[in-house]
Amino acid sequence: MRFQRGMQPGNGGLAEELEELVALHGPETIAAVIVEPVAGSTGVLVPPQGYLQALRDITRKHGILLIFDEVITGFGRLGTATAAEYFGVTPDIITTAKGLTNGTVPMGAVIASRDVHDTVVNGSPEGIEFFHGYTYSGHPVAAAAGLATLQLYREEGLFENAAALAAQWEAAAHSLADCPNVIDIRNLGLVAGIELAPREGKPGARAMEAFHRAFDAGLLIRVTGDIIALAAADDHGRADRDDFRHAARDSARSGLMP
Repeated sequence: MRFQRGMQPGNGGLAEELEELVALHGPETIAAVIVEPVAGSTGVLVPPQGYLQALRDITRKHGILLIFDEVITGFGRLGTATAAEYFGVTPDIITTAKGLTNGTVPMGAVIASRDVHDTVVNGSPEGIEFFHGYTYSGHPVAAAAGLATLQLYREEGLFENAAALAAQWEAAAHSLADCPNVIDIRNLGLVAGIELAPREGKPGARAMEAFHRAFDAGLLIRVTGDIIALAAADDHGRADRDDFRHAARDSARSGLMP
């Protein structure tokens, strides 16, 4: 379904494909299933209703870990602290970054269930339980930025603010549906994907031109293939949305024509 607003009913048998893979290869050969709750890097693919819960049911039945990559969806993008909370699905592991420090200082984190934690800690030999790290792991500057960011999320109610802005962001994104060569728009929360018709023999060229023209107009966007992937700030205002809409339309008029 094109020009999708939010989640659509029915998972179209997508989750059943995982069950088929498990039957083909055997659950003992599959350590984990890793998904972005909303696939951002592939062009903002919003899961249909019930899809993530179906993945949870299948992985739990077969003793397979479920991992949510929440580098994009974490910290307010969907109006909640995590997409796991938004969808009501609890994975075994969550990976996060970006919003953990508001992007000001590089930092990433892994959140694990008690079962995963205890398996690693209690099953390890004496000494360091999880012998894994980086030169800058636990860097005090990043840790301070993370703590300050989490405090601001709480004190300023930014997750709740993001949830309140979702409908307005959706309207702003879908207002571009009549722009030249826009063939699809998908959104959930403060995330939106605007898909452009590719130029024949030049995949990605149209979106890259839009990227440069939007940048010249003062708007920084992200493109993946011929899809413009957008994620608004938790505290963006009406002026920000208007700037986005005007710059995007100007890019469409001048840069998205054949």
